[in-house]
Amino acid sequence: MQYGKVEICGVNTANLKVLSEKEKQALLQVMKNGTEAEKRAARDKMVQGNLRLVLSVVQRFVNRGENPDDLFQVGVIGLIKAIDNFECDRGVKLSTYCVPMVIGEIRRHLRDSGAVRVSRSLRDTAYHAMQIKERLTTLSGKEPTVEEIAKEMNIPKENVVMALESVVAPVSLYEPVFTDGNDTVYVMDQVGDKNDDVSWLEELSLKEAIAKLSEREKRILALRYFQGKTQMEVAEVVGISQAQVSRIEKCALENIKKGL
Repeated sequence: MQYGKVEICGVNTANLKVLSEKEKQALLQVMKNGTEAEKRAARDKMVQGNLRLVLSVVQRFVNRGENPDDLFQVGVIGLIKAIDNFECDRGVKLSTYCVPMVIGEIRRHLRDSGAVRVSRSLRDTAYHAMQIKERLTTLSGKEPTVEEIAKEMNIPKENVVMALESVVAPVSLYEPVFTDGNDTVYVMDQVGDKNDDVSWLEELSLKEAIAKLSEREKRILALRYFQGKTQMEVAEVVGISQAQVSRIEKCALENIKKGL
């Protein structure tokens, strides 16, 4: 997408005005201190003067099969929200504040209109997390960790991760990720398959449950299920009775079941 060759929503992008930082600051002051009529006029000029910023963000999403006109209109909504909520005394450039807002608005549109449906409560949690992420990034100048976002929301960090992952836009297996002019690497080329029936979430839960076992329980389970030894053989290796091995093994398996 090149600005001089694109018509979006009937607008020739080559004719879009770009405001200087000085002009932006002047308009922001009018929006803050002017009359109602002056505020509305300044707001309209601010929106018109930042449409190219929306276009630059839209370019990131054009390869997903979406209508550029739709993405542009949604991006403008994000721009308007950013302008209306921008605070001059934060010491942050308007563009720095607007870009995450525009991206967030487009992503919300893609997720809400996508084929994969996510529960409303999970979406709300994800959007709240993204808003907090944007605010913390603006305040500190760096991207916050999951722990910091979870602390701000007063929920477990696992809930934050699950919510954000649930609203990630799906990617086609045939989407190119790299090309050197001859050979192209697609997403499917980087996807592995362990050929087992255990999902990554179940595997993660199992590892966490095993990690909570005592060293003796871990050793006995390793000898029994990874090395294939009988309880009698394990008893000889560990130096305890077969009855003790049986009891420890049973207790360890029960603890793993509880952990899952």
